[in-house]
Amino acid sequence: MADHTPRTPHETAAAAPPAGGPVDALTVEDIRAAHKMLSGVSRATAMEGSRYLSGLVGAPVHLKCENLQRTGSFKIRGAYVRIAGLSAEERAAGVVAASAGNHAQGVALAASLLGVRSTVFMPVGAPLPKVAATREYGAEVRLQGHVVDETLAAAQEHARETGAVFIHPFDHHDIIAGQGTVGLEILEQCPEVRTIVVGVGGGGLVAGIALAVKALRPDVKVVGVQAAGAACYPPSLAAGRPVAIEGLSTMADGIKVGRPGEVTFELVEKLVDEVRTVTENQLSSALLLCLERAKLVVEPAGASPVAALLADPESFEGPVVAVLSGGNVDPLLLQRTLRHGMAAGGRYLSLRLRLTDRPGALATLLGVLSAADANVLDVGHVRTDPRLGLTEVEVELQLETKGPAHCDELRAALREAGYFVTE
Repeated sequence: MADHTPRTPHETAAAAPPAGGPVDALTVEDIRAAHKMLSGVSRATAMEGSRYLSGLVGAPVHLKCENLQRTGSFKIRGAYVRIAGLSAEERAAGVVAASAGNHAQGVALAASLLGVRSTVFMPVGAPLPKVAATREYGAEVRLQGHVVDETLAAAQEHARETGAVFIHPFDHHDIIAGQGTVGLEILEQCPEVRTIVVGVGGGGLVAGIALAVKALRPDVKVVGVQAAGAACYPPSLAAGRPVAIEGLSTMADGIKVGRPGEVTFELVEKLVDEVRTVTENQLSSALLLCLERAKLVVEPAGASPVAALLADPESFEGPVVAVLSGGNVDPLLLQRTLRHGMAAGGRYLSLRLRLTDRPGALATLLGVLSAADANVLDVGHVRTDPRLGLTEVEVELQLETKGPAHCDELRAALREAGYFVTE
């Protein structure tokens, strides 16, 4: 059974300076102390090989399954270390956090395990399963704000009014030390690793992993991955300081962060070898691959390392470990993302074409598609449109296909049958 009693400063990573202190004060010894503290609290998650990705890369690829961690992501590690390091007076005041999902659940469970009252602010419209899970882990949930910045402001105001300790999602030494325990586990489970690929939002996970790994194995390359529509690190690294970006747009909510943290940026700049970006198509394709090939439910942010491997597999030196950081995906988002991934992989095809509006015309078209072995998912008719002739009807088709080559075969079959096709 886990021991949740307070530790002495020597036993905890709380001995590290506060978030604004020197980065050099945070060392691998703090991560080792965090690892010891987390024994019986967090899981040493599985490392699963991927035959498909290994074939693409030309070297072994392993998946570090933090999607199977308690609360469904790595966040419990840092949250527990941070809250465990609070003084008795700070614990009595409670803790507060702002999050749309993973950090919320990590703080809620960590606080409950340590007997600390927690309040978590979540955006209005946050996915209901995540709200319910956060409550079930013991937090008081308050829905406030329509965007994360508004929710964050509400949480910080609550901290000022009540004296509750604000638990930052990534920019604190104790948080980074806790997340860095993933790096220690990777070196234990895959000592031959040459490259570690990690999704990056604010940078707490990649900073912690890089700190642990570079201290023990400086030859191992650490590659960060961001969604192209929410990539704050490339411009920040180019400028040599944290830079805020606006207009964030990505399905990967877990790494949708507009500005790096001060502490995490310094560590990433110093220790991470490279930060790459991936597209929404690549993210959805990666999520689909994890589900179909690895039998793992992974959220888009957690699939970002796999997306990077799919985008340019030959550029990674193996053996490779890809960190699947979380699996808390809303079912509705999962449904949309899977359809998007199948479309990106040539497994869905949307077509529009015009028919003469006469009996049997649609049946003839469907016969062509049936002969080409396409599965018709949906058929839509447009009869009233000034672009159409008096005897014309436009048909919109949603087809399930077998891949890009099959899509080409379908288009060719329709053209041969005399149809003019647009997409």
